[in-house]
Amino acid sequence: MKLFDTSSANGVKHPFSVIVGKEISDHIRSWRFIILVAIILLTCFGSLYTSLTNLEKVIKPTDPENAFFFLKLFTASDGTLPSFLVFISFLGPLLGISLGFDAINTEHNRGTLSRVLAQPVHRDYLINAKFVAALSVISVMFFALGFLVIGCGLIAIGIPPTAEEFLRIVFFILLSICYVAFWLNLAILFSVQFRQAATSALACIAVWLFFSVFYNMIIALVEKAMMPQSEMAMMMASERQIVAIQRFILNLMRVSPSQLFSDASTTLLMPNVRILGPYTMEQVQGAIPSPLPLGQSMLIVWSQLTALVAGTFVWFGLSYLSFMRKEVRSR
Repeated sequence: MKLFDTSSANGVKHPFSVIVGKEISDHIRSWRFIILVAIILLTCFGSLYTSLTNLEKVIKPTDPENAFFFLKLFTASDGTLPSFLVFISFLGPLLGISLGFDAINTEHNRGTLSRVLAQPVHRDYLINAKFVAALSVISVMFFALGFLVIGCGLIAIGIPPTAEEFLRIVFFILLSICYVAFWLNLAILFSVQFRQAATSALACIAVWLFFSVFYNMIIALVEKAMMPQSEMAMMMASERQIVAIQRFILNLMRVSPSQLFSDASTTLLMPNVRILGPYTMEQVQGAIPSPLPLGQSMLIVWSQLTALVAGTFVWFGLSYLSFMRKEVRSR
């Protein structure tokens, strides 16, 4: 894969950089992207307004997270509007799907794919450039949103974030980019597999809806079947058995990428989260309710981050292999 081979000779731009620039230009000028950006900006300002107006209510004298009140701009909510974190979890997949569901099949149907590859351009340059261009747009957009929230919070509160708060926000933005890249590569894979853009879009949305809505219903049915139903059975079951069942259900939930993102982002933005999932009284005995340093929080979410990155590379690898074997001549 010649992903980073961008050398040039005699002042002529490398074909890979030319394709990336063209794809970025197409993305930012499309009405689809402009509408999505407008929706995300509106929801971002709405969640920011909600968190700022309720910041005094969520800060309590006994809260160990009071030293990290700047992070509450991303998590605080009064119930009328979801927090910034929830909006990213919901709208992020739609952004990735919208940038990738017609990456290949539209050019194939127009006949431009065969014309581009008829030039002295390696085939893998095209699929790599599609991914790099969309990922660049997503990265710039999320960093702009994150720093916009920081800037508005700085103006409203008047206190700058600490170094650890700033690093936690940066890691959260990187996590969000990885989460959206997961859905972007899935959309590119469907774009390679299906000839019609509408079919690939519906397939992506179907996968997203399954993990967002129906998968939770299935897990709820599994949990109901495994947990003791009567009070007598609940009393006879030991604490370890109940915790083991809950851990099994949580592991099933973590098959969903949205659950992985939720676990990792919650741990990064809420430093007092010390463990993910159920635990026994023996495990928390002697624990001090104090915020964790950033390094310890990263250790907790390392498995979730690894799973998201691995899933992203798996989808991209399948897209790459499928595209390299695909017949690109127009019919």
